[in-house]
Amino acid sequence: VIVLDNLCNSSIESIKRVEYLTKKQVTLYIGDVRDRDLLNKIFMSHQIDAVMHFAALKSVGESNNIPLTYYSNNITGTLNLLESMQRYNVKKLIFSSSATVYTAGNKMPNTESDKTGIAKNPYGTSKFIMETILKDISKSDPSFSIISLRYFNPTGAHPSGMIGENPNGIPNNLIPYVAKVAQNTLPVLHIYGNDYPTKDGTGVRDYIHVMDLALGHVKALDYIFLNKINYEVFNLGTGRGYSVLDVVYLFEKVSQKKISYVFCDKREGDVAVSWACPQLANEKLKWQATKDLEEMLKDVWHWQTKNPNGY
Repeated sequence: VIVLDNLCNSSIESIKRVEYLTKKQVTLYIGDVRDRDLLNKIFMSHQIDAVMHFAALKSVGESNNIPLTYYSNNITGTLNLLESMQRYNVKKLIFSSSATVYTAGNKMPNTESDKTGIAKNPYGTSKFIMETILKDISKSDPSFSIISLRYFNPTGAHPSGMIGENPNGIPNNLIPYVAKVAQNTLPVLHIYGNDYPTKDGTGVRDYIHVMDLALGHVKALDYIFLNKINYEVFNLGTGRGYSVLDVVYLFEKVSQKKISYVFCDKREGDVAVSWACPQLANEKLKWQATKDLEEMLKDVWHWQTKNPNGY
């Protein structure tokens, strides 16, 4: 396995822990996917069979404030990667896409054939543009085999408690934020909006355990090697939505801690509800999410208490 990461929101310690858990060495290049010379060097130096493309900035809220940074990192990086793949004849790609590509207002649950492209934030727009580029290149060059995996809301941690989400500063994602409040690292949880058209007024999301998500990538890789495909899209989610308050109350139960929260204005770019129909991945990839929200939160709390300061 060869990893390229610019470490802008990650730690080299996580790679060391992966090596410890798997007893396998990981070749790590510290650099940026926008660096064409580095990409060409990597492809020239290794026999690469397939690529998993995770390199992207991913905060909905932040993307509204720095859209050019998101477009540069996400879209330019993808173009550079595809050019190198084409140059060195590496034609199998698993792409980390997002539920944010779906048009707000679609009937739930989202299926892969639902309308996409009118995103409410630059992050979602960047993912839609990246999907469009992948679709176009696969159409123009049938030797490409590409799968876009539309993640819903990944959370959880490795059950060992050794690998977990460790965002810099105040987390943009709900569950790491809740965990830091439970741990008293942050004083209060800000809930963005309590007048959405949902059962309790807070936003509803489909949370998926990161271990289920990882298995989805393994299944997608198996599928791409076993089948002649050109371009396919799959949702990775559980098919069930939980509100922000559902998460807060269940985290209180799991952690035995009181979560202080306040309601704030809605965050620009957020949608009211989002959850997946995972049937296509169930049928074609032979993949299914098996871990429920309580297990996700238990693993997050295990990670948080074992690593109070992150990596």
